[in-house]
Amino acid sequence: MPDTAPSVPGAATTSNPAAALIEPKRATPESPLRDVMGGASRIELKVHEQGFIALVDVMPRLVPEGQTADAAIVQAARVSYGQGTKQVNEDRGLIRYLLRHRHTTPFEMVEFKFHVCMPIFVARQWIRHRTANVNEYSGRYSIVPDRFYIPTLDAVRKQSASNRQGGEQTFQVNDAEDLRTAEEFIRYLGDVEQRYQKYLDLTNKGVSRELARLGLPVNVYTEWYWKCDLHNILRFLSLRMDKHAQLEIRDYAEAMHRLLQPIIPITIEAWRDYEMEGLHLTRLEIEAIRDLKAGGPGLLPTENKREQAEWSEKRARLGL
Repeated sequence: MPDTAPSVPGAATTSNPAAALIEPKRATPESPLRDVMGGASRIELKVHEQGFIALVDVMPRLVPEGQTADAAIVQAARVSYGQGTKQVNEDRGLIRYLLRHRHTTPFEMVEFKFHVCMPIFVARQWIRHRTANVNEYSGRYSIVPDRFYIPTLDAVRKQSASNRQGGEQTFQVNDAEDLRTAEEFIRYLGDVEQRYQKYLDLTNKGVSRELARLGLPVNVYTEWYWKCDLHNILRFLSLRMDKHAQLEIRDYAEAMHRLLQPIIPITIEAWRDYEMEGLHLTRLEIEAIRDLKAGGPGLLPTENKREQAEWSEKRARLGL
């Protein structure tokens, strides 16, 4: 029988005998810790009729009693192993300073993992945010479930005249012609959904799942796990909660915002103040304001119509 010592669970494996004698240091929390998710394994919000977004994990999961996950941002900013300042208002001031001056690295120290169920056309917009870790449900390995997104009749939108990639006002259900067009669109989606049975029949006859899925439309639902740091999540929310974002992905972004708010309330407050509900001015717009102050018309010194339209919106918000 070989002359070997039994393995000890948790013991380090090393070729250096001296290193094996070094015990890991374990720090005791200075105060009791609490779970930022309140002990829940997931916190889920329903989106549309068949979709959802669920928060399944947070880093840090445990924070000192009386604090929120905002504390991890403060700790990273101060390069500290402790809890940072003892005054919450001082932590709040630091977080607001960081966001105001776009010092983003400390926000990358906080991460969130979500389980999301959404239509494929929403997922294809979402995946353009290439800063997350994503693992999606595979139609190659599994049968795609019978779930389709169909908007309500009063949510069918008309093509925007000024934005080629978006829709504007909805078809008016109290207008006969608009109502007929909206109903025709809903029937069209219903006809597409009926083709799902053909997909199942073909897979039952031996057609591979990876090929049979080719006939499925982009309003069929997919699922994924999506993990991202807070800095890039805030960027995602800024773009996808904006009024110019497509309504369907905006609904998911607003649900994500609701899940985050109680976990990082100080950061969300500052983000809304400085980013989401703030106003950024270009050099040309600053020149236009100076022109207004000097008694001029305050026109934007450019012939670009889109820039002029954006300046008109900002002037209205500023009351100029």
